Amino acid sequence: MTPPRAVRRNRALFMTAARYALIEHLRNRFAMVLIALFIPVWTALAFWSVPSTPTRFRLRATGDPLTPHGNQLTEITGALNAVTLIVGFMMFAASFAGGHFDRRLALAGYPRTHLVLAKLTSLTLASAAVAAYATVLTRTFWAPEQPALLAAALFCAGITYGALGVAFGSLLRREVEGMFAIVMTSVIDLALQNPLYSSSSDGGVVRYLPSYGAMQAATGAGFSSTPLPKYLAIQAGWFTAAALIALLAFHCRTRNTLGKSGRPARGDSSNSSSPRPPRVGLAGIPTRGTSWAQARGAGLRPWRRRRSSPT
Repeated sequence: MTPPRAVRRNRALFMTAARYALIEHLRNRFAMVLIALFIPVWTALAFWSVPSTPTRFRLRATGDPLTPHGNQLTEITGALNAVTLIVGFMMFAASFAGGHFDRRLALAGYPRTHLVLAKLTSLTLASAAVAAYATVLTRTFWAPEQPALLAAALFCAGITYGALGVAFGSLLRREVEGMFAIVMTSVIDLALQNPLYSSSSDGGVVRYLPSYGAMQAATGAGFSSTPLPKYLAIQAGWFTAAALIALLAFHCRTRNTLGKSGRPARGDSSNSSSPRPPRVGLAGIPTRGTSWAQARGAGLRPWRRRRSSPT
Protein backbone atom coordinates (compact mmCIF):
# COMPACT_ATOMS: atom_id res chain seq x y z
CA MET A 1 0.00 0.00 0.00
CA THR A 2 1.48 3.31 -1.03
CA PRO A 3 1.75 6.09 1.56
CA PRO A 4 -0.81 8.41 -0.12
CA ARG A 5 -3.28 5.57 -0.25
CA ALA A 6 -2.67 4.79 3.41
CA VAL A 7 -3.19 8.45 4.32
CA ARG A 8 -6.47 8.52 2.41
CA ARG A 9 -7.60 5.34 4.13
CA ASN A 10 -6.76 6.68 7.59
CA ARG A 11 -8.50 9.96 6.81
CA ALA A 12 -11.60 8.14 5.63
CA LEU A 13 -11.67 5.95 8.74
CA PHE A 14 -11.28 8.96 11.03
CA MET A 15 -13.88 11.07 9.20
CA THR A 16 -16.39 8.22 9.31
CA ALA A 17 -15.93 7.66 13.04
CA ALA A 18 -16.01 11.41 13.80
CA ARG A 19 -19.12 11.93 11.70
CA TYR A 20 -21.04 9.19 13.49
CA ALA A 21 -19.83 10.45 16.89
CA LEU A 22 -21.14 13.94 16.14
CA ILE A 23 -24.41 12.57 14.76
CA GLU A 24 -24.87 10.58 17.95
CA HIS A 25 -24.53 13.76 20.02
CA LEU A 26 -26.94 15.67 17.80
CA ARG A 27 -29.50 12.87 18.08
CA ASN A 28 -29.41 13.18 21.87
CA ARG A 29 -32.50 15.37 22.11
CA PHE A 30 -32.42 15.62 25.87
CA ALA A 31 -28.91 17.06 25.74
CA MET A 32 -29.98 19.56 23.08
CA VAL A 33 -32.88 20.66 25.30
CA LEU A 34 -30.50 21.06 28.24
CA ILE A 35 -28.19 23.23 26.17
CA ALA A 36 -31.03 25.40 24.91
CA LEU A 37 -32.89 25.79 28.21
CA PHE A 38 -30.86 24.65 31.21
CA ILE A 39 -27.86 26.95 30.68
CA PRO A 40 -29.83 30.21 30.32
CA VAL A 41 -32.30 29.30 33.08
CA TRP A 42 -29.59 28.25 35.53
CA THR A 43 -27.36 31.26 34.88
CA ALA A 44 -30.33 33.63 35.09
CA LEU A 45 -31.48 32.15 38.39
CA ALA A 46 -27.96 32.29 39.78
CA PHE A 47 -27.71 35.96 38.82
CA TRP A 48 -31.17 37.15 39.86
CA SER A 49 -31.79 35.07 43.00
CA VAL A 50 -28.60 36.12 44.82
CA PRO A 51 -28.26 39.66 46.22
CA SER A 52 -25.69 41.95 44.65
CA THR A 53 -23.98 42.54 47.97
CA PRO A 54 -20.20 42.81 47.56
CA THR A 55 -18.30 39.77 48.82
CA ARG A 56 -14.71 40.23 49.92
CA PHE A 57 -12.27 37.35 49.45
CA ARG A 58 -8.72 36.73 48.28
CA LEU A 59 -8.23 35.10 44.92
CA ARG A 60 -5.41 32.60 45.20
CA ALA A 61 -4.55 32.92 41.49
CA THR A 62 -3.54 36.59 41.78
CA GLY A 63 -3.08 36.98 45.53
CA ASP A 64 -5.15 40.17 45.48
CA PRO A 65 -8.29 40.79 47.54
CA LEU A 66 -11.45 41.12 45.43
CA THR A 67 -14.89 42.51 46.25
CA PRO A 68 -17.20 41.33 43.43
CA HIS A 69 -20.96 41.36 43.61
CA GLY A 70 -22.40 38.18 45.01
CA ASN A 71 -24.74 37.56 42.09
CA GLN A 72 -21.90 37.88 39.56
CA LEU A 73 -19.74 35.45 41.49
CA THR A 74 -22.59 32.97 41.75
CA GLU A 75 -23.30 33.33 38.03
CA ILE A 76 -19.74 32.23 37.22
CA THR A 77 -20.17 29.18 39.44
CA GLY A 78 -23.52 28.45 37.79
CA ALA A 79 -22.02 28.70 34.30
CA LEU A 80 -19.21 26.30 35.24
CA ASN A 81 -21.70 23.92 36.81
CA ALA A 82 -23.95 23.97 33.73
CA VAL A 83 -21.08 23.39 31.28
CA THR A 84 -19.56 20.53 33.28
CA LEU A 85 -22.92 18.81 33.79
CA ILE A 86 -24.01 19.03 30.15
CA VAL A 87 -20.71 18.04 28.54
CA GLY A 88 -20.18 15.26 31.08
CA PHE A 89 -23.71 13.98 30.47
CA MET A 90 -23.30 14.07 26.68
CA MET A 91 -20.05 12.11 26.71
CA PHE A 92 -21.34 9.65 29.31
CA ALA A 93 -24.52 8.98 27.31
CA ALA A 94 -22.55 8.45 24.09
CA SER A 95 -20.00 6.18 25.78
CA PHE A 96 -22.58 4.19 27.74
CA ALA A 97 -24.90 3.64 24.78
CA GLY A 98 -22.20 2.94 22.20
CA GLY A 99 -19.84 0.84 24.31
CA HIS A 100 -20.91 -2.51 22.90
CA PHE A 101 -20.87 -1.16 19.36
CA ASP A 102 -17.34 0.19 19.84
CA ARG A 103 -16.23 -3.23 21.05
CA ARG A 104 -17.76 -4.92 18.03
CA LEU A 105 -16.07 -2.43 15.72
CA ALA A 106 -12.71 -3.05 17.39
CA LEU A 107 -13.13 -6.82 17.16
CA ALA A 108 -14.09 -6.46 13.50
CA GLY A 109 -10.79 -4.71 12.79
CA TYR A 110 -11.71 -1.02 13.00
CA PRO A 111 -8.65 0.83 14.37
CA ARG A 112 -9.20 1.88 17.96
CA THR A 113 -6.93 4.87 17.41
CA HIS A 114 -9.46 6.35 15.01
CA LEU A 115 -12.30 5.67 17.43
CA VAL A 116 -10.43 7.45 20.23
CA LEU A 117 -9.57 10.41 18.00
CA ALA A 118 -13.21 10.64 16.91
CA LYS A 119 -14.37 10.77 20.53
CA LEU A 120 -11.75 13.41 21.31
CA THR A 121 -12.90 15.49 18.32
CA SER A 122 -16.56 15.31 19.34
CA LEU A 123 -15.61 16.20 22.93
CA THR A 124 -13.60 19.22 21.77
CA LEU A 125 -16.34 20.53 19.48
CA ALA A 126 -19.10 19.99 22.04
CA SER A 127 -17.12 21.68 24.80
CA ALA A 128 -16.23 24.63 22.57
CA ALA A 129 -19.84 25.14 21.50
CA VAL A 130 -21.25 24.92 25.03
CA ALA A 131 -18.50 27.15 26.48
CA ALA A 132 -19.03 29.81 23.82
CA TYR A 133 -22.79 29.71 24.40
CA ALA A 134 -22.36 30.09 28.18
CA THR A 135 -19.92 32.98 27.70
CA VAL A 136 -22.37 34.84 25.45
CA LEU A 137 -25.14 34.34 28.02
CA THR A 138 -22.87 35.62 30.79
CA ARG A 139 -22.14 38.79 28.85
CA THR A 140 -25.87 39.47 28.55
CA PHE A 141 -26.08 39.82 32.35
CA TRP A 142 -22.81 41.62 33.11
CA ALA A 143 -19.45 42.38 31.47
CA PRO A 144 -16.49 40.23 32.59
CA GLU A 145 -13.04 41.77 32.50
CA GLN A 146 -11.61 39.05 30.21
CA PRO A 147 -14.32 37.26 28.18
CA ALA A 148 -11.78 35.19 26.20
CA LEU A 149 -10.21 33.85 29.39
CA LEU A 150 -13.67 33.06 30.75
CA ALA A 151 -14.51 31.08 27.61
CA ALA A 152 -11.19 29.22 27.85
CA ALA A 153 -11.86 28.33 31.49
CA LEU A 154 -15.34 27.03 30.67
CA PHE A 155 -13.91 25.04 27.77
CA CYS A 156 -11.21 23.43 29.93
CA ALA A 157 -13.75 22.51 32.60
CA GLY A 158 -16.04 21.04 29.93
CA ILE A 159 -13.42 18.77 28.36
CA THR A 160 -12.30 17.61 31.81
CA TYR A 161 -15.79 16.49 32.77
CA GLY A 162 -16.34 15.11 29.28
CA ALA A 163 -13.35 12.83 29.77
CA LEU A 164 -14.73 11.83 33.17
CA GLY A 165 -18.05 11.07 31.45
CA VAL A 166 -16.30 8.71 29.02
CA ALA A 167 -14.58 6.99 31.95
CA PHE A 168 -17.85 6.64 33.87
CA GLY A 169 -19.60 5.31 30.76
CA SER A 170 -16.93 2.65 30.28
CA LEU A 171 -16.62 1.59 33.93
CA LEU A 172 -20.11 1.80 35.42
CA ARG A 173 -22.78 -0.78 34.73
CA ARG A 174 -25.96 1.29 35.04
CA GLU A 175 -26.96 4.61 33.57
CA VAL A 176 -28.28 6.03 36.84
CA GLU A 177 -24.91 5.38 38.48
CA GLY A 178 -23.09 7.45 35.89
CA MET A 179 -25.57 10.31 36.06
CA PHE A 180 -25.36 10.39 39.85
CA ALA A 181 -21.54 10.33 39.73
CA ILE A 182 -21.37 13.25 37.28
CA VAL A 183 -23.92 15.38 39.16
CA MET A 184 -22.45 14.84 42.60
CA THR A 185 -18.87 15.36 41.41
CA SER A 186 -19.75 18.67 39.76
CA VAL A 187 -21.89 19.94 42.64
CA ILE A 188 -19.37 19.11 45.37
CA ASP A 189 -16.44 20.30 43.28
CA LEU A 190 -17.86 23.77 42.57
CA ALA A 191 -19.77 24.32 45.82
CA LEU A 192 -16.60 24.04 47.88
CA GLN A 193 -14.92 26.69 45.72
CA ASN A 194 -17.64 29.33 45.91
CA PRO A 195 -16.55 31.89 48.54
CA LEU A 196 -20.15 33.01 48.95
CA TYR A 197 -21.22 29.64 50.35
CA SER A 198 -18.03 27.98 51.54
CA SER A 199 -15.63 29.33 54.12
CA SER A 200 -12.93 26.91 52.91
CA SER A 201 -12.83 28.24 49.34
CA ASP A 202 -9.35 29.58 50.01
CA GLY A 203 -8.14 26.46 51.83
CA GLY A 204 -5.56 23.95 50.74
CA VAL A 205 -8.05 21.14 50.02
CA VAL A 206 -9.72 22.90 47.09
CA ARG A 207 -6.46 22.84 45.13
CA TYR A 208 -7.00 19.12 44.55
CA LEU A 209 -10.51 19.45 43.11
CA PRO A 210 -11.07 18.64 39.39
CA SER A 211 -12.15 22.15 38.35
CA TYR A 212 -9.81 24.15 40.59
CA GLY A 213 -7.83 25.63 37.69
CA ALA A 214 -10.96 26.50 35.73
CA MET A 215 -12.62 28.12 38.76
CA GLN A 216 -9.56 30.26 39.50
CA ALA A 217 -9.20 31.28 35.85
CA ALA A 218 -12.91 32.04 35.45
CA THR A 219 -13.03 34.13 38.63
CA GLY A 220 -9.91 36.02 37.57
CA ALA A 221 -11.41 36.54 34.11
CA GLY A 222 -14.53 38.04 35.62
CA PHE A 223 -13.02 40.46 38.13
CA SER A 224 -9.33 40.93 37.28
CA SER A 225 -7.30 42.04 34.29
CA THR A 226 -4.38 39.72 35.09
CA PRO A 227 -3.88 36.85 32.59
CA LEU A 228 -3.81 33.44 34.23
CA PRO A 229 -2.32 30.87 31.84
CA LYS A 230 -0.87 28.91 34.77
CA TYR A 231 -4.30 27.89 36.00
CA LEU A 232 -5.43 26.93 32.52
CA ALA A 233 -2.38 24.66 32.45
CA ILE A 234 -3.43 23.18 35.80
CA GLN A 235 -6.86 22.45 34.35
CA ALA A 236 -5.20 20.92 31.28
CA GLY A 237 -3.35 18.61 33.65
CA TRP A 238 -6.65 17.48 35.15
CA PHE A 239 -7.98 16.85 31.64
CA THR A 240 -4.90 14.78 30.81
CA ALA A 241 -5.38 12.64 33.92
CA ALA A 242 -9.09 12.16 33.22
CA ALA A 243 -8.38 11.38 29.55
CA LEU A 244 -5.82 8.73 30.52
CA ILE A 245 -8.37 7.08 32.81
CA ALA A 246 -10.96 7.20 30.03
CA LEU A 247 -8.45 5.80 27.52
CA LEU A 248 -7.55 2.94 29.84
CA ALA A 249 -11.23 2.15 30.42
CA PHE A 250 -11.92 2.28 26.68
CA HIS A 251 -8.95 0.00 26.01
CA CYS A 252 -10.16 -2.55 28.55
CA ARG A 253 -13.68 -2.46 27.16
CA THR A 254 -12.67 -2.88 23.51
CA ARG A 255 -9.69 -5.18 24.03
CA ASN A 256 -9.13 -7.82 21.41
CA THR A 257 -10.24 -11.29 22.52
CA LEU A 258 -8.48 -13.06 19.66
CA GLY A 259 -5.34 -15.04 20.40
CA LYS A 260 -2.00 -14.61 18.72
CA SER A 261 -2.90 -17.15 16.07
CA GLY A 262 -6.05 -15.24 15.11
CA ARG A 263 -8.34 -17.88 16.65
CA PRO A 264 -10.83 -17.07 19.41
CA ALA A 265 -9.37 -17.25 22.89
CA ARG A 266 -10.44 -20.03 25.22
CA GLY A 267 -13.49 -19.32 27.29
CA ASP A 268 -14.84 -16.66 24.93
CA SER A 269 -18.26 -17.88 23.88
CA SER A 270 -18.94 -14.81 21.72
CA ASN A 271 -16.09 -15.72 19.37
CA SER A 272 -16.33 -19.52 19.48
CA SER A 273 -16.22 -21.29 16.13
CA SER A 274 -19.56 -22.28 14.65
CA PRO A 275 -20.43 -25.98 14.22
CA ARG A 276 -19.20 -27.63 11.06
CA PRO A 277 -21.87 -27.55 8.36
CA PRO A 278 -23.08 -30.86 6.98
CA ARG A 279 -21.56 -32.17 3.78
CA VAL A 280 -24.18 -32.03 1.05
CA GLY A 281 -24.19 -34.18 -2.05
CA LEU A 282 -26.37 -34.13 -5.12
CA ALA A 283 -30.01 -33.10 -4.87
CA GLY A 284 -29.38 -31.65 -1.40
CA ILE A 285 -28.93 -35.07 0.20
CA PRO A 286 -26.23 -35.22 2.90
CA THR A 287 -23.31 -37.50 2.21
CA ARG A 288 -21.93 -40.23 4.41
CA GLY A 289 -20.44 -39.07 7.68
CA THR A 290 -23.19 -36.52 8.34
CA SER A 291 -25.08 -37.10 11.58
CA TRP A 292 -28.85 -37.03 11.89
CA ALA A 293 -28.64 -33.95 14.16
CA GLN A 294 -26.60 -32.02 11.58
CA ALA A 295 -28.96 -32.94 8.80
CA ARG A 296 -32.10 -32.06 10.72
CA GLY A 297 -30.56 -28.78 11.95
CA ALA A 298 -29.76 -27.81 8.36
CA GLY A 299 -33.22 -28.78 7.11
CA LEU A 300 -31.86 -31.57 4.86
CA ARG A 301 -33.08 -35.06 4.20
CA PRO A 302 -30.95 -37.58 6.06
CA TRP A 303 -29.12 -40.07 3.93
CA ARG A 304 -30.30 -43.64 4.08
CA ARG A 305 -28.93 -46.76 2.51
CA ARG A 306 -31.37 -48.23 0.08
CA ARG A 307 -32.22 -51.82 0.70
CA SER A 308 -31.94 -54.09 -2.23
CA SER A 309 -35.28 -55.46 -3.34
CA PRO A 310 -35.70 -59.19 -2.84
CA THR A 311 -35.39 -61.24 -5.93
